[in-house]
Amino acid sequence: MTTTQNDTITSSWTLNEVISAKPNLAARMEGLGLDYCCHGNDTLEQACAAAGLDVDQVTATLNQDATPGERAPWMTMSLSELVEHVVTVHHQYLWEELPRLGALMAKVHMVHGDRHPELGEIRKVFEAIRAELEPHLMKEERVLFPKIKELEAASDAPRFPFGTVDNPISVMTSEHEAAGELLDRLRQLTKSYQTPADGCASYQALFAGLERMAMDTHLHIHKENHRLFPAAIERERQLSA
Repeated sequence: MTTTQNDTITSSWTLNEVISAKPNLAARMEGLGLDYCCHGNDTLEQACAAAGLDVDQVTATLNQDATPGERAPWMTMSLSELVEHVVTVHHQYLWEELPRLGALMAKVHMVHGDRHPELGEIRKVFEAIRAELEPHLMKEERVLFPKIKELEAASDAPRFPFGTVDNPISVMTSEHEAAGELLDRLRQLTKSYQTPADGCASYQALFAGLERMAMDTHLHIHKENHRLFPAAIERERQLSA
């Protein structure tokens, strides 16, 4: 499968540009260990050098796997539409999935912890991810997202108790980075979510669930860091001009 000439990915594209133009490549980039959520401004050349990958080979693979003419739908959504999309697609998923994975993690750790002591550290990192994400989701839903919707509807710059919208966005971005580091650690500890040979069905389900959660969260963070937040800051700037 090939792309048109003007649509061909090159080593100078940023990871953000790759996912925004070719969202179907998210799984492939996850498999390559290319962090498009918290390091989306890195070029493919920079990211491949950091990961010890051959940039020409990676670029060729991405172009082969890309869907021609595809564009990320969230790139053309309004602020309010994108807020609703993030909440319904990603927040709701995490509110349901994190407790489910926590219960499954406890079960697998109890049964397999003696033979696989690494599960103890995996469980600690997962609980740290949950402790990071759940309050984060609540702050976005109760504080930041309603203000972003207010910005879109306003004809003059609103006065917010926290100052400019950039202030809570800076906090959210910092929390994204912390979550991203924990997800990287989880990937390392699980050896890219490879179930041990003696792993039971629950073990396999746990690692598959962790991998899906990580990929969804990376895409979730990407949408906020590289589309929603910059658009909200730009909207406030326009209203203040």
